[in-house]
Formats: sequence, structure tokens, C-alpha cells
Amino acid sequence: MKIAVLGGTGLIGSQVVKILQTAGHEAVPLALSTGVDLLTGQGLSEALAGAEVVVNLTNSPTFDDASPAFFQTTMDNLLAAAASAGVGHAVVLSIVGVDQVPDLAYYRAKVLQEDILTAGPVPYSIVRATQFFEFVDAILSWTADDTTVRLPSTPVQPIAAADVAQAVADVSMGAPLQGIRNVAGPDVFALDELGRITLAARGDQRTVTTDDGAGMFAAAPGGVLIAPDDAVIAPTAYREWLGRQA
Repeated sequence: MKIAVLGGTGLIGSQVVKILQTAGHEAVPLALSTGVDLLTGQGLSEALAGAEVVVNLTNSPTFDDASPAFFQTTMDNLLAAAASAGVGHAVVLSIVGVDQVPDLAYYRAKVLQEDILTAGPVPYSIVRATQFFEFVDAILSWTADDTTVRLPSTPVQPIAAADVAQAVADVSMGAPLQGIRNVAGPDVFALDELGRITLAARGDQRTVTTDDGAGMFAAAPGGVLIAPDDAVIAPTAYREWLGRQA
């Protein structure tokens, strides 16, 4: 199949493209650098010509109140172009528990993205993943100073980006789900515990202080960022992944 991958040069997208190409598909990475602008629609119709599947891995440049407008515009442009091109399957990457954290503007924006997709004219699949291993450093930095990292005890079940890419590729190669596939890593951690494990593995001497009001994930009620019972559990464990980064 010809599979168009928007955001195909990013962390997840570049790996999805490689997996699909290895499986024998014509996977085409699309991004600003390839002349496709999902916000304006520039280059989109030409890029989707002949595609049987489109995968949307683009993301809002901000996590604030501007993010809903990004997803509204990009999804409207994508679905109009996909329907016109006769694309038979649209795949979007979202977040486990995204519809249960209304206090976060970015999560509300991702729910909007899902809603636009499900109400649209193209058969669809949604892959919801938990937080990526690769984003843990950024999460720690939000509430850190030179000596202390403040983190809530919110339970999380992080996943390797490579495992997310495999899940997205698997869904993209299959029939439209007309629903959601949840994917998560094998281990559940309290976020403050995850911070301590990460700092210790890197020889970072800063102290993690439990602060249930600190950072974005303080707004997540207990348990909503954990994989539901029907989730696909990925193989890569966080401690194993951390060891490979050393």
C-alpha cells in the first residue's frame, strides 16, 4: 500500500516509516521539510494522491489554550483532502486516558482531534499511547531547580517510542478499527518514583520531592494515565531502556 505519514520525520513518524517500508509498503514521510503544511493545506492534496492510508502524527507546537485551534484546522484540512483523494483509512496517535483529564487544555485539544476524526468521512483508527520514555527528562525539567525535582505521585505506565511506532504501524497496515487501540509499557510507576529511578540511573544527585500539585500531570486523577484492561502491553521495560541510554 501507499501510506502517507504526516509528521513522518519526527520521533515516532520516522520509525513508523521505516517499519512500513521494511514490511514492503510505500511509506511516504510528509512534513514541512517535504513541502506539506497541514495548517495551510499546502501540498496536501498532491501528497495524498494514490494513498490508501494516511497516518497523522503531527502535534501542536504548544500545550496551552492555542492547541485546540491547531487540531481543528489540521484535522479539517486532512479529512477534506483525504476524502477527496479517496483515502480509505486515517490513523491518529492520541493519549491513554485523554478524555478523563478535562483540566488540561492540551488533553481537551486531543479529544477534539479524536472527535473530528470519528465524525469525519474517512474510516479511521485511533492509537492511544501512554507517556513516552523519551519525554521523562522534559517532565522532570518542568518543576526542577539545581537541587530538587518536584513531582506528583500520579501513577503512570510509560512506553518506549519504538513500541509506539510499532503499534501505529501495525494499525496502519490493518483494516480501520472504527475505534481505539490502547498501548502501554509493561510497568506502572508513581511519577515521583519514576523520577528517582531516572536520576539514580544517570548519577544525578538532585532530590525528588513528592508534590501532588507540581507539573502538568498533577491535574490527572489517579489511575487515568494507566492502561485499560484491553490495552496492548509493549515489551520494553523502562529500566531496561534506561540502561541502554547510559
